Amino acid sequence: TYNKILITGCDGCCQPPRSLNEAKFLGQLLELKAKNEGKDLKWKAITVLRQCDDRITATTCRPYTEDFEAIVTMACGLGVVMMNNVLPNILTYPAQNSMFGGVQDNSQNNYIELCETCGDCIIGETGGVCPRAGCAKHLSNGPCGGMVEGMCEVGGYTIPCAWVRIWQRLKEFDRLDLFMKYRAPRDFRTSTSPGYKHIYKDYTNIEEKKEESK
Repeated sequence: TYNKILITGCDGCCQPPRSLNEAKFLGQLLELKAKNEGKDLKWKAITVLRQCDDRITATTCRPYTEDFEAIVTMACGLGVVMMNNVLPNILTYPAQNSMFGGVQDNSQNNYIELCETCGDCIIGETGGVCPRAGCAKHLSNGPCGGMVEGMCEVGGYTIPCAWVRIWQRLKEFDRLDLFMKYRAPRDFRTSTSPGYKHIYKDYTNIEEKKEESK
């Protein structure tokens, strides 16, 4: 139980929005809950441009850490981990569950997972439709026998089969040759956790002299 908490919104890609207004609203709800329990809760709401950026997160939040006992973040799981990494002297708790990385489809009023960030992309061969994110069984070579009238059996035939969409898309551009192409089993090495990608490397065509081993 904490008596003083910092609530951090995120101006990044969280959907629905989880910025300053939402952080304030959460603070008011927590304060109301505390009062109903006979407790006194002090809180402050701020927002961070992107909580997945260590430098932005650190410079924004460090000035407040000495004044609060804990942090509640409204960012996705990346923000929760980043906050705990750059602010090790205080615990950060998630205010929500992260479901998936996806896009907002306003025409259907929903959010759709379109990419698994697997590191082994085949979308260029499937008409821009990802079978790994769109197929419940992650099939790489066509639909399974559970597809009925273009709908996937997983979810009670309410979700379109990704491979039917792929076939329709490739047929539209007369590229069904790509649909018939065999695809080797997915290389899970590119997406095995934990994943570390070095972004700062030396790029040069000058060969460095190597010292001969003695």
